[in-house]
Amino acid sequence: MANLLRYLDLALLAVALPLFIAADLPMAAWIVIAAVWIAQHAIEFWADRSAARAMKRGDRRAAMGWVGATTLARVWIIALAVLLVGVIDSKDAGLAAALLAAVLFTVHFGARLLIRLLEPQEMTRGRSASEAEERPV
Repeated sequence: MANLLRYLDLALLAVALPLFIAADLPMAAWIVIAAVWIAQHAIEFWADRSAARAMKRGDRRAAMGWVGATTLARVWIIALAVLLVGVIDSKDAGLAAALLAAVLFTVHFGARLLIRLLEPQEMTRGRSASEAEERPV
């Protein structure tokens, strides 16, 4: 279930291609957002691994830095891509790119939230979650 939710936005991106073609929407919007969206997924994967390594070292500040900085960077990358599509191609392409990016962001962050709710971490400092609730550290 978690893997399905984790990649739901990529599936939605694939479904958006025939919709863009059928609705005769500017293909530049889909192509640019698809490329940037896949790149932001790679950045997120790399940041998650870096944050996990920092947590293993016990460096929470570095872990939160990786997550925070890359989340902001990914949002800016997508926003700049939408802006460039609108400026370079047309306003219609910019609007199509903005709508596609907004839907993808909504699905992506919603899925991440659902993953956290459906699969809580089982271990808390070496103890099970139920033990952590019964006996505080």
